[in-house]
Amino acid sequence: MDFIELGKAIILGVLEGLTEFLPISSTGHLIIANHVLDFNDERAKVFDIFIQLGAILAIVWNYRVKVATVARGVGRDPAATRFVTNLFIAFLPAAVFGLALHKTIKEHLFSPTTVALALIVGGIAILLVEKYKPAPRIHHVDDMSMLDALKVGLAQSLALFPGVSRSGATIMGSLMLGLSRTAATEFSFFIAIPTMLAATTYDLYKNIGLLKSSDVLLFATGFVCAFASALLVVRSLLRYIANHDFRVFAYYRLVLGPIVLLYFYW
Repeated sequence: MDFIELGKAIILGVLEGLTEFLPISSTGHLIIANHVLDFNDERAKVFDIFIQLGAILAIVWNYRVKVATVARGVGRDPAATRFVTNLFIAFLPAAVFGLALHKTIKEHLFSPTTVALALIVGGIAILLVEKYKPAPRIHHVDDMSMLDALKVGLAQSLALFPGVSRSGATIMGSLMLGLSRTAATEFSFFIAIPTMLAATTYDLYKNIGLLKSSDVLLFATGFVCAFASALLVVRSLLRYIANHDFRVFAYYRLVLGPIVLLYFYW
């Protein structure tokens, strides 16, 4: 592996971590970056999948106390059991639709055009949600009902379309259901653990033959960069939303979408 490839791994790892938990679509950014960096072969696709594990680890590490408490309390503590049940319910829609549509999505929707259009539509959606969302009725993730979790899970499944953003769909859906900004954002973080872990594991299993020992340094570099940048974003986002809404991300999407279209098709 040369220094150019190592540089690409650093850029893509940092980009994955910075965008995974913001409502701006990490998948969309990686698709665009892969095209710009000319990193589009089958190995690159596996790399993009693998570095998501670094972002997942950032969530687990940041919430390690709660994760450990819930893990110890499942089956014994009603609150912990309810929380895990809600995560499982919220995870199911994306799992079902993902398995059913995985091949079609990979073959037909992973392109700069679909990402650009999704960025624009998603930006408009965020502005509408910020304008019409109801007053919060749920201020902590532990207060969610199973029906709330199912509805958030259905919203998350919209992110199967590249460029929509898993966190964006989850957070906006949660806001429309009456979750506070903090509760919506934290539940988006937590539901990312089973959702991303399942999707990543499935994709890696399907592409196991493309993994080579010579790529260990490349993959490890992307993993570490994704973990570090994701950890920074997770902590910063919670501080940001304490006093701000999500409209800045809508404006970002509305600017980036047309730029992507111009870059690839002008």
